[in-house]
Amino acid sequence: MFPLHRSRRLRQNESIRSLVRETNLSPADFMFPMFIVEGENQEIEIPSMPGIFRRSIDLTVKEVQELYDLGIRAVNIYVKVSDDLKDNTGKEAWNPDGLMQRAIRAIKTACPEIIVMPDVALDPYSMYGHDGIIKNGAVENDSTVDALVKMAVSHAQAGADFVAPSDMMDGRILRMREGLDSAGFHNVGIMSYSAKYASAFYGPFRDALDSAPKETGEVVPKDKKTYQMDYANRIEAIKEAVWDAEEGADMVMVKPGTAYLDIVREVKDAVNVPVAVYHVSGEYAMIKAAAEKGWLDHDKIMMEQLMCIKRAGASLISTYFAKEAAILLNNLD
Repeated sequence: MFPLHRSRRLRQNESIRSLVRETNLSPADFMFPMFIVEGENQEIEIPSMPGIFRRSIDLTVKEVQELYDLGIRAVNIYVKVSDDLKDNTGKEAWNPDGLMQRAIRAIKTACPEIIVMPDVALDPYSMYGHDGIIKNGAVENDSTVDALVKMAVSHAQAGADFVAPSDMMDGRILRMREGLDSAGFHNVGIMSYSAKYASAFYGPFRDALDSAPKETGEVVPKDKKTYQMDYANRIEAIKEAVWDAEEGADMVMVKPGTAYLDIVREVKDAVNVPVAVYHVSGEYAMIKAAAEKGWLDHDKIMMEQLMCIKRAGASLISTYFAKEAAILLNNLD
């Protein structure tokens, strides 16, 4: 009690603050999400995500090597699929010569040490923009899971270290684990998007991949709320994460990030596997826009948010700021 205890003694200067700091960031805490397109020497900036690009495989490989040199050890990859390859089955998702599969092989050949976690969901391949197969006007769970298992196995065959199912179908982790094991990929991990909320923060991402639900004139769900979680719910997130861990997930994820740190902490306390957090496109875009206006200090806000995500319990942060933050941290060292 005061005056015997004075908390400010431990805040007097940066040297003291650094000695007692409870949470620290390093480039190894980050995973960088990457968008891949067909072609060569293609680099197209995403208007709603300044500094983030869709890149062809050759330029993606070059960027991965730069990331690895900065100390970043994982990438989460997504592909923008041509409209003529989209249908309601998602069959292009497990094409052994598909864009995703070629990208995985190229990245692992050029930089074998980087951890590659390809996205597993049907929305980039769906004519409807949904994460699953549409039947009778709804996203049908079990046939979608069958397709996701094929997709995950094809990623493993291409050389993925982990698969990252973001679809939110029921039971897909168990079936995916069984499918990977049956195909001989016992050491390929699963990072499950366990608590993925139906969030408005995903808007720029859907621009990047053209993966928003489509207006087709047919009777299909207008949004993803029948499978992504209601953002009013907390207990449901814990249940989803626990179930996924029990079904064989090696990591679980909470998405989005900063508005859901209460969920991150509770999930961290509930499971015995690492917890990843996705600092999503809308969070990135808001900081970029406010900094461009001169309303916020870009680097300070970036680092504060990333530190707070880790403090809440994240073992891994998937963030579009990964490269910028790693450069800043390396310069501080």
